[in-house]
Formats: sequence, structure tokens, C-alpha cells
Amino acid sequence: MHRLLKKAGAERVSETAAEELRRILEEVALRIGREACILAGHAGRKTVRAEDIRLATKRVVMG
Repeated sequence: MHRLLKKAGAERVSETAAEELRRILEEVALRIGREACILAGHAGRKTVRAEDIRLATKRVVMG
């Protein structure tokens, strides 16, 4: 998380900031994963594909 924040331009990153980013990213990733599983299921597949992740990300992030 420290590296991500530094890549984004932060000079210094506190432990609490890194932990909060990790928590939020994990929550968003779980939502995307759930949505991708639903999309794969609707397509009659058990395998989640990259396109499921892309579409799920659009649905979760864009609302």
C-alpha cells in the first residue's frame, strides 16, 4: 500500500493510511468479485473471465 500511495505522489505515508487503503481496496475487490461471479453464472459459466471482471468493475465503481 505504501508503494501505491507513493506512486500516486505521496511523499510520506502513515501506517493508518496504508491500512485504511488496504481495507477499502479489499472491500471493493470483494464487491467486484461477487458481481463477476453473478455475471459468469448468468452466462452459464462457472469460470470467471477477464471480461466479467471488467464489466463488474464498471457496475460497482460507476454505480
